[in-house]
Amino acid sequence: MKNIIKSVCISTVICIIFSLIPFNAQCKNISNDVFRLHILANSDSEKDQALKLKVRNRVLKYTENIYKKAKNKEQAEALTIKNLQSIADIAKSEVEKNGYNYSVKAEVSHMYFTTRYYDKVTMPSGFYNALRITIGKGEGHNWWCVMYPSLCIGSSTNYNSLKENTDSQEYNIMTEEKFEYKFKTLEYFEKICSFFS
Repeated sequence: MKNIIKSVCISTVICIIFSLIPFNAQCKNISNDVFRLHILANSDSEKDQALKLKVRNRVLKYTENIYKKAKNKEQAEALTIKNLQSIADIAKSEVEKNGYNYSVKAEVSHMYFTTRYYDKVTMPSGFYNALRITIGKGEGHNWWCVMYPSLCIGSSTNYNSLKENTDSQEYNIMTEEKFEYKFKTLEYFEKICSFFS
């Protein structure tokens, strides 16, 4: 009986792994087509968290015009790098406008994002290139979104841009609820794989 239970468990694990491999590949395609935004607040104080959102709004408003010229993620990233100092200056001016003297660092980095839910859109976990803005010590809760395609406009969500700039398979993965359990399973699977690597 023990051997039967072991066989069933092993078979189940193998089936889950093999069902995740193609899904993982599809999710990696999404990370190759998307450029993210990550803003770290100085601290978790109410004032620093409010400041983070003001910086977010100012940066998104500024970059909206920049990304109109971008035809794909690579162009969006290149435009970000070209305008990195201007983006940092815009963020810093918003910090100073609100009476703070925090430093502001803007950089493009390759970083891990957990699965994120934006209203009706789910961004799968994985490594993404991102514009990362650190305010002051960067020890507070952060804010995440998608710079390209421009999914986020302030606190609202831009579904049209997402649909226009991803293929239909990627768009379906990000917007259909039936994939939700796979996102969680994939995240656990990635954590286990990273433990062994």
